Amino acid sequence: MNSAIIGPGDFADLIAVRAAQLLQIACLLAERQTRPVALTRPLAGDLLSCAVQMEELLDAYGARNNRQWSRFRSLTATLKLFADIGYKLLHIQHSLPFYRLPPVERDFTAATAYWLESISELLARASVGLIAQATHLNLPVSADPLRDEDYAEPLPPGRLPQDRPMRKIKSAAETITYLATAYLNLAAESELLHLVNRVKPSQYSSCFPNPLSEDNIRYLKFRFHSLQSLYDTHVSETEIESLDTSLPVLRGHISVVYHLLEIATHLAHYYERHLNIQTGDALLRRRPIVSTKMLLAMLMDYAMTYAGQYLDHGQRLCQVMLKRYAEVGMVEVPVPSYRGFHVRPATLVAKIVQHYGSDITLELDGQSYDAGSPMAIFRANETINARKRRWLAVEIAQIPLPKGNLNERQIRAAVLDVILTLAQQGKLVLYQQPLQLSDDFSHEGILLEKVTAEIARLQATGQIDIRTDLTIRFTGDRRVLDDLELLTQYGYGEDNFGNNTTLPKELAYLRR
Repeated sequence: MNSAIIGPGDFADLIAVRAAQLLQIACLLAERQTRPVALTRPLAGDLLSCAVQMEELLDAYGARNNRQWSRFRSLTATLKLFADIGYKLLHIQHSLPFYRLPPVERDFTAATAYWLESISELLARASVGLIAQATHLNLPVSADPLRDEDYAEPLPPGRLPQDRPMRKIKSAAETITYLATAYLNLAAESELLHLVNRVKPSQYSSCFPNPLSEDNIRYLKFRFHSLQSLYDTHVSETEIESLDTSLPVLRGHISVVYHLLEIATHLAHYYERHLNIQTGDALLRRRPIVSTKMLLAMLMDYAMTYAGQYLDHGQRLCQVMLKRYAEVGMVEVPVPSYRGFHVRPATLVAKIVQHYGSDITLELDGQSYDAGSPMAIFRANETINARKRRWLAVEIAQIPLPKGNLNERQIRAAVLDVILTLAQQGKLVLYQQPLQLSDDFSHEGILLEKVTAEIARLQATGQIDIRTDLTIRFTGDRRVLDDLELLTQYGYGEDNFGNNTTLPKELAYLRR
């Protein structure tokens, strides 16, 4: 490790040369305090490039931990980060007409323009601070200022003709189903984007570090970037992209969420590094360039809010696409072994169907039920339980019962004997021991009816269940049926006694 100390004069001479262009751009931006200076992509791009190089040079010499240079380094880092945010906002602004996004609850175009103006003002304040710090450090500030015209961005209308040959793919349905499924699975992992709907602005800071942090936003950003790459690899410039107009719209949804997450990652980084009381840089907190309130508003009310809204729109678009390209099939599966379709299995089945937005029917005894509705599945379970009881009544009738007038103790003993006999035969499952039988058995009526009624009561109260080999049929989108069949292979998420079990990674979206 090199432990040599560079002299302050030598270091100042080095920075004076290397910071010349950065300070030139800062002078131009600082003029925004007195006259309009438009932030363009060429201007934001040059500022970002110069700030990145300067920050790397300062860090190489340990400026972060040097009392004289740490403020200059912090201001450089601020310009770098917000120049990058400004560039991404400009990219969104220029790309919106081509994304063909549907309207959302609030005006995204106006919000983007508002925050672009705010970032421009922030860069001007940071530039004023950088120039003041450069003067304090005796760094020369260029006497040859830049002009607005140096960074103008004239954009003639029109686009280049799309005259490249289209790529061919084997199966449009397979490709679109694969892409839409990948989007839906990622959407299920992105609940964080709806956090802003559950907290008030006064609570934004309390969201750090859990559930909100730079790290988990960066993870989502990475996943959406991968999804965008997946689209570009398998769909861009193919025949199906030109034939199905919903595909470029889906690409627009993926891209805008990705770019908003890029912005959110930068903002979360700045908050954690510079403004957070627990983790931030005290130097910048004392003389902040951006207020905590403004930064968190941009993070939550703009980046996270619109990312969540466009995520939801894209989710609905994918569900429509899956319906259009669905391959209809049928699968016959066993009824859940523990109490049939009670709350847990019914809910998991419905969540799978809702995840894909497809129409799936549960068929039983000639009746069809909406598999996307837990209540409809509960109704099917009533039919299943009725079938179980009819079957069991036949089995009970084959067991010899005591004759004659029996007292209450004898009736109770006969009922218990039948239940234990059926359990030994594997026809009943006992979930509770000892069983809580009825307090009073009437002397009226025949014994067979009393036994059957008591077993029905014990089943309804969850003390026992009737073991049969009943099956039901799901019909609909083959992709959804695959997940439903996988769910049945894992016991509908529970063991034979109703205990929660681990689902496979392919169904991880059910646990979120």
